[in-house]
Amino acid sequence: QVQLVESGGGLVPAGGSLRLSCIAVGYTFSAYSMAWFRQAPGKEREFVAGINAWNDRMTSYGDSVRGRFTISRDNDGKELSLEMNRLKPEDTAIYFCAAKRGLVPRNAVSEYPYWGQGTQVTVSS
Repeated sequence: QVQLVESGGGLVPAGGSLRLSCIAVGYTFSAYSMAWFRQAPGKEREFVAGINAWNDRMTSYGDSVRGRFTISRDNDGKELSLEMNRLKPEDTAIYFCAAKRGLVPRNAVSEYPYWGQGTQVTVSS
């Protein structure tokens, strides 16, 4: 049974940094491509970043976070991370990690059958 548990959210001033973590339980973590999505109040869930299965050689980012956020994975520790720098008030959202079988991460919500419960990130202006 695939379980994903996020942590690391919180309240941070604009320009600050946060590191989100997602711990995977119950499956072969390394064999799944992983992604972070976020959802702000009244908005659709959007793709933030993705990373390929097995290693971190292939990453992709949403336009609004490219250059500020970094996704990484630790297969031994079964952990997915998102380092967020130069945070903006518009980054405020619930952040979710997601998993799918297959090598290549995708940016569509529908591609991911497994989701964590989310962690709240609030950036004050």
